[in-house]
Amino acid sequence: MVFVAILVGLLPSFLMVGLGGLVRNRLSVNAWQGLDKLNFEILFPTLIFVAASQRPIALRDIFSIGPAVWAILTAGLCFGYLARRFGPDSFLDFAGAWQTAWRFNTALAFVAVTTLSNPPIGELAVAVGMAIPVANVFAVSALSRGSGSLVQTLKKVATNPFLIASVSGVIVGLSGISIPAPLLAPLEMIAQAAIPVALISVGATMNWGALAKLDRFSGILCATKLVILPALTMGSCVLLGTDPVLATTLTLFACMPTASASHVLAAGFGADRTLSATLVAQSTLLGAVTLPVWITLIELVF
Repeated sequence: MVFVAILVGLLPSFLMVGLGGLVRNRLSVNAWQGLDKLNFEILFPTLIFVAASQRPIALRDIFSIGPAVWAILTAGLCFGYLARRFGPDSFLDFAGAWQTAWRFNTALAFVAVTTLSNPPIGELAVAVGMAIPVANVFAVSALSRGSGSLVQTLKKVATNPFLIASVSGVIVGLSGISIPAPLLAPLEMIAQAAIPVALISVGATMNWGALAKLDRFSGILCATKLVILPALTMGSCVLLGTDPVLATTLTLFACMPTASASHVLAAGFGADRTLSATLVAQSTLLGAVTLPVWITLIELVF
């Protein structure tokens, strides 16, 4: 039953990626690149801001959940780097793919949590809010490496739209300020467009022939995100006797497929967009198998 529920939740994402593959020849390469730019500069930053700012965040939650999700992201960064020797020669292209080892699909997380018998929706919101800034600092720092001096790199990190949006959203969530409805409504309309546009772009860019042919490089990155991180998180929670609600939240967070925003961010920095788009699709499709398994284990263990 859980397996079927998750597949139903993933189905719209699969269909959007498939639609992108069907219509890829309807637009030019420049048009798809322009779509990526729109997502990078406006659509996804708005989605991130709305997601973080509309869920109140308490300081005690930051101190209990924040360090744990940061540790999960750091583990993904470290294990994902093991793929370096099997990846592209260009570090920029590698960085565009490497980020898929720790980034996570926010929208899918809030779909998956509802399949649990006691869904920790509030705790998951805090985990996502705490993780987004750090995940983006890691990704932007990696993609900025070698692009100029240290000052230039720091400037790129500080001015990255994803980072600005996530930090701003967390600040609003901590403050308890409610954004007035007339201002929030257009932001929500923009945010709603981000995920379908990104998924269509992924489908249009992806090398569908390579999707079923995982090599050592993509296999290490996908295994890190879908197997190693959730196994490490669940095992640590069991050994440490972590509170079941927190353990459930962290394990669910850790087992999410990578984010479609990985493809958008890679394209924004000029990395190989085909490679990153293919990894996003591989992670999402493989996640259709691994996610129901992890959710079942969560229900049994916690």
